[in-house]
Amino acid sequence: MIRFYFHPTPNPAKVALFLEETQLPYEVIPVDTSKGEQHLAAFRAINPNGKVPAIVDTQGPDGKEARVFDSTAILLYLAEKTGKLLGSAQDRPELLSWMMFLASGLGPFSGQAVHFQFSAPQGLDYAVNRYRREAERHYQVLDDHLAGRTYLVGDTYTIADISAWGWLDRASRVRKGEEDPLGPYPNLKRLFETVDARPAVARARAVGKDHEFKKVNDEETKRALFPSNYPAAA
Repeated sequence: MIRFYFHPTPNPAKVALFLEETQLPYEVIPVDTSKGEQHLAAFRAINPNGKVPAIVDTQGPDGKEARVFDSTAILLYLAEKTGKLLGSAQDRPELLSWMMFLASGLGPFSGQAVHFQFSAPQGLDYAVNRYRREAERHYQVLDDHLAGRTYLVGDTYTIADISAWGWLDRASRVRKGEEDPLGPYPNLKRLFETVDARPAVARARAVGKDHEFKKVNDEETKRALFPSNYPAAA
């Protein structure tokens, strides 16, 4: 059994999709990040960084319970555990390269682009431009790579495609105001639509729907999501 600590945001969505694709048995444990539940001691014992997603595998190495945090680490761990969605052994160097590119580039810059366009105070034009343009540069790198290819790595669907899908699903927020945010990147748009059409995606989107997550963006939410913006409590 996998205990899956979840909030409906892009990085947990990747793990939800993997779990649905592979049909691993799992239990969803909601973590309402807008209420600050990611900072509770019980959750910090699972992820010291206080972020979702995280998992606890009750049947980890040698049958012992194991924690894994960070969506990229979780995808790699579960793919190796199940032997699924890893691609071929020959493609492993390429898979690792794209997984790290997505983890260190597409995800963080997309997240910052969304933050500065939707959450930050007005007037930070340099930051808005910097993060949005860099996210778009990552889109272009992926689009160029996908020319003449169906998937990111090798000839089959892998965790690299799942990892990309998580943030591409938020392209309308990354490229705020664009009617067709992936339109300038036709190869990337094709990849997103290919993954998004898979039956497991609909099931992944339903994960957590039975839990009422906080949606009000009040002072509590801002302090919970962006604690480093505030002085440390005395």
